Amino acid sequence: MVRNVLIALLVIALIGTGWWGANQANQKEALLVNNENNYQRAFHDLSFHLDQIEDEVGSTLAMNSRKQLSSSLAQVWRLTSLAQSELGQLPLGMMALNETEDLLHKIGNFSYETTIRDLGKEPLSEKEYKQLSNFYKEAGEIKHDLRKLQASTLKENAKWTEAEEAMANNDEPMDNSIVNGFHMIDDKVKGFSEAEFGPEMEEGFAPDLDKKIAENVKGKEISKKEAAKKAKKFVGLPDSMNVNIEELNKQGLEFEGYTLTIEEPEGEDEIYMDMTKKGGHPLWFLQSRPVDEPEISLNKASKKGLEFLEKNGFENMEMVDGKQYDTVGVFQFVSMENEVKVYPDTVYLEVALDDGEIIGYKGAEYITNHKERKDLDPSLSIEEARDEINPKVEVREEGLALIENEDEEEILCYEFYGTIDKDTYRIYINADNGDEESVKKLEQAEPVYDTM
Repeated sequence: MVRNVLIALLVIALIGTGWWGANQANQKEALLVNNENNYQRAFHDLSFHLDQIEDEVGSTLAMNSRKQLSSSLAQVWRLTSLAQSELGQLPLGMMALNETEDLLHKIGNFSYETTIRDLGKEPLSEKEYKQLSNFYKEAGEIKHDLRKLQASTLKENAKWTEAEEAMANNDEPMDNSIVNGFHMIDDKVKGFSEAEFGPEMEEGFAPDLDKKIAENVKGKEISKKEAAKKAKKFVGLPDSMNVNIEELNKQGLEFEGYTLTIEEPEGEDEIYMDMTKKGGHPLWFLQSRPVDEPEISLNKASKKGLEFLEKNGFENMEMVDGKQYDTVGVFQFVSMENEVKVYPDTVYLEVALDDGEIIGYKGAEYITNHKERKDLDPSLSIEEARDEINPKVEVREEGLALIENEDEEEILCYEFYGTIDKDTYRIYINADNGDEESVKKLEQAEPVYDTM
């Protein structure tokens, strides 16, 4: 009798140990999935914001209006704060990326100090213009190196969690493409010229998109099962696909959501996605898979992107920007309302140029801003607005657009595309009072990043 009781207790103990071990393994796997999603998002956003920093610094070099210059430098300050935050979210703490962090801080600090002073009484000096020109060149080099690294990680299906493990184990020599890529970037930044700067800035500024999502997103809360179904439908995958889904767990997050990983049956490709719990709106997704040599044109890829948006309920969208990075096309789409481009309603897509598959999506701005706008009638004629443009600019294209200023106020403008020599600019003139609201220098055609 006692023997039977002991055997039963041993069996129960073994079952309990097995259950505990399985539960621990599941929790570990969920944590890894959540971490990988957060790392992928931060890297994706870091690369995107370095693009914007280069564009914005380049635009300041063509400006003459002190009001516009202050506005543009404030935008540079905002973007560098975002980039610094995203770099800090990556598992690179065990790497000494002092040079890259220092350059971002210098660009942000320079922009901040210039923005808060009266440029009417104290305009930029020749030395400061030269420094801006250096920043433009340096930001561009970092941007291109990040794009190379991004193309390489997609091609190799590299995982950030594996890079984190490699750094934790202090593997020597370090055989990880992500770690090695960031070391190369930091070494390049180390070679950039030094310059003098003003007092140290205590902290940067970054608008809280999380709060905006919490306040503006509508709809009933969905369950994990509903979220998985919505995710597969959004990406265009069959119901048979396996989805790992967890509560979105990010410190300080203002809204509730889910983080999802969709796995291909063969286990070669994975799709990372974040979705709001309220309404089940996908905020972003990124597919990690090798992309072969281009088989379709950038134009055809943009049409594939438009088809994807229409299929998912995005109405009256128009492409306003498209670039090629290695074997991937990156596109910006905005909604159209009464022939007005509505820039607050922006969606970004990445399209694989081997087969036209959508491998990246970022739609948080559209989700938080999209609404019906009734008053889109300009007070000025297009001829009156054109007269406000620098006479050196040769206007090539024009139309109406709704944009946001630095205070996040929507402003109806005339949008002009014009050229000075070989450079192309996008200029916004306020359609009510004729003020120059924004000047953007457009990028030249991007090089193809060879990762072989």
